[in-house]
Parts: sequence; C-alpha cells; structure tokens
Amino acid sequence: MATLTLEVVTQERTVVLSEVEYVLLPGTDGKFGILANHLPMMASLAIGVVEFGPRQGRRRKIALGGGFMEMHDNRLTVMAHTAELAEEIDVLRARQAKSRAEQRLADRKADLDLARAQIALQKALLRLEVADEN
Repeated sequence: MATLTLEVVTQERTVVLSEVEYVLLPGTDGKFGILANHLPMMASLAIGVVEFGPRQGRRRKIALGGGFMEMHDNRLTVMAHTAELAEEIDVLRARQAKSRAEQRLADRKADLDLARAQIALQKALLRLEVADEN
C-alpha cells in the first residue's frame, strides 16, 4: 500500500514523524481524510481527534488542540496548537480538568469567561476520548 509522511509538530516538539497509509483530520468544516498522492492543500484544523496508521492493523490517535495542515509532495505536516498521543495522556489529570471545567460552567460567576470554560471542557473530554477513558 502507498504511504505518505505524517509530521505533527507543536511549538515545543515533534509529536509524530512517521510513514502512514492514511490520516483522518478534524477540519473546521468537518472531518476529512488524506491518503498517499493527495493533491497539495492547506486547511485549518479544529479541536478533535487525529487518527492515522496502516489501513489494516493498529491505528493511532492524537488529541489535537486545533491548528493547520499542509499536504505537499506526499508529506502531510500538521502544525498544532497542542497535540498529545493517546499513550501520553494523563487520564487522572484529564478527569480533574473535566471536573474543574464542569464546576466553572455550573457556578456561572459574573467574571466567568464562558468561551474559555467551554473550550477547557471540550479539550478535557477529547483527551479522555482519545485515551479511551470516557
């Protein structure tokens, strides 16, 4: 099966650099897939799950905190705000973040930054989903 190079980077590190057969990405307009020999493109990415790997066999997942992607010359580069592989996720920490965000939203204090609290909850739920712990 034909492969492409997947590179997922954040400001701090390279999260993944691997040859893969497919990548599913959370676009801002919905999920989309990339296979080898895809036409060049760029797109913005939403908070969501990146899935990649061989078509048959062990798939891998990343909790993506949004960003951008570029596909060119059989190389897919994802420039992420945040990105964690499923095996890197601290489930206890994610559960605590979920509880804190839910509490903030339930309290609804006057100084609450609603959008920020909703994003915190969304990211915590995503991390738990990717870690298969929700």
